[in-house]
Amino acid sequence: MTPPAPLTPSAPLVLFNSMTRATAPFLPIDPDMVRIYSCGPTVYNYAHLGNLRAYVFTDTLRRTLNWKGYAVNHVVNITDVGHLTSDADAGDDKMEAAATAAGRDIHEVAAFYTAAFKADLAALAILPPTLWSVATDHVQDMIAFARTIERHGAAYRLDGGLYFDTARAPDYGLLAGARPDETVARIDPVAGKRNPADFALWRTSPPDANRQMEWLSPWGPGAPGWHLECSVMSLKYLGRQFDIHTGGIDHREIHHVNEIAQNQAFTCTSATGANVWMHNNFLVDRGGKMSKSKGGFATLASLVDRGIAPLAYRLLCLSSHYRSELEFSVDSLGAALTRLKRLVSAVSALRDRATDTAWLRVLAESRDTRGAATSYQRSVIEEPLSNAARVWLDRFDAAIAADLMTPQALPVLDEAISTKALSADERLRLVASMDLVLGLGLVTLDRRALSIRPVTAMLDDAQVAALIADRAAARAARDFAESDRLRDRLAAGGVDVMDGDPLGWEWRPLLGD
Repeated sequence: MTPPAPLTPSAPLVLFNSMTRATAPFLPIDPDMVRIYSCGPTVYNYAHLGNLRAYVFTDTLRRTLNWKGYAVNHVVNITDVGHLTSDADAGDDKMEAAATAAGRDIHEVAAFYTAAFKADLAALAILPPTLWSVATDHVQDMIAFARTIERHGAAYRLDGGLYFDTARAPDYGLLAGARPDETVARIDPVAGKRNPADFALWRTSPPDANRQMEWLSPWGPGAPGWHLECSVMSLKYLGRQFDIHTGGIDHREIHHVNEIAQNQAFTCTSATGANVWMHNNFLVDRGGKMSKSKGGFATLASLVDRGIAPLAYRLLCLSSHYRSELEFSVDSLGAALTRLKRLVSAVSALRDRATDTAWLRVLAESRDTRGAATSYQRSVIEEPLSNAARVWLDRFDAAIAADLMTPQALPVLDEAISTKALSADERLRLVASMDLVLGLGLVTLDRRALSIRPVTAMLDDAQVAALIADRAAARAARDFAESDRLRDRLAAGGVDVMDGDPLGWEWRPLLGD
């Protein structure tokens, strides 16, 4: 009997547009290629966990589009010049300030933190973009872009550089909605500005400045304003109107508002640059556990140092809708790690029971950066599935199609893993297909990769294994005093022994408060 052909997910993809404050069916400009621009990092320091949430969100969006059959051209910028230490048009460039504080060459600082950021993305299983676009590679493009805006009468010169006249922008600030006075107040006053919200397109270096990065321009030597780079690079690589622009919700109030104003002034149209503007909400730290000054969980590396696998943070992000605040706590992080371990153990059991796993090699094949390989992977994974199994895919599709509702998709995954109505082979294939969206690596992840010894632990892996074996022997001999002594020694070394764990996990790192 010929197996049924893979079903095309029927649920139309619906996305929330920050511009309209409403959800609507997603209709790509070009049905053959969805074009996305994402605001990237300013590479003056390590990315904060809150920053990284934005890239988990965008990766989920991109994986969803690929899973539903769209190829994606995804551009992410690297900001290595122009971003000031506040939303003001006064103050130091973040890159210049970081290089000066470290006593290092600014290009070395940028290269170091760019590499660190890309390593964080890889640890979180975030797909690399189609194109990394670096700000300093496009300064001449920015100068030409700003000159065009000036010729169109939407910019004016001051001693400090070239400023955008927001009064010339139709519906300026529409993306931000009714912006409170304090939002505009975040933009420091500059003598001569026509409007409080006007912002710098080009900042001229003061005569006594000692900048490591500056360029000649029609307005004098200096550097571009932060907002300019995203307008220039998004329109250059994706066209004057593309599909989706993503970023954190903090960008919605000023940065993206100013991008839109620049785009409209440059094109002399009301086109905003993107059809859909999408923003993830904040990571909320009510307990102060992410404070760098307190040695908390500020960065992904700090999680690993405390014994937390990076994918546990990815799962934590997926457990909340991207437009909701995500509360960070030691308990929520620990719960995500436990949930991930349970998923990996359950899927490992399915893999052991499956009669056909030859198809798994398709998951290890390299993916092109635009996602065409996902369609091939889905066809290989799903071809033998019964109609009964495909019901689970329909339920999963309905969840992710509803504005990336991953908190509803995860329970569908759990139920598909545990259902007794399907064979282990079919359940394993369902997991593999769903995980193309979730990006947790559930089918191939080795559970040992989730047991990370904290850097503060005084025991190495071999010592932990030996002490756990000795303690198991003591318990078997009913020598509970020795068992307790060994437990205390493990705890002192940063290891929490998990007696009787139903999934067989012998220990976990002690996370503290």
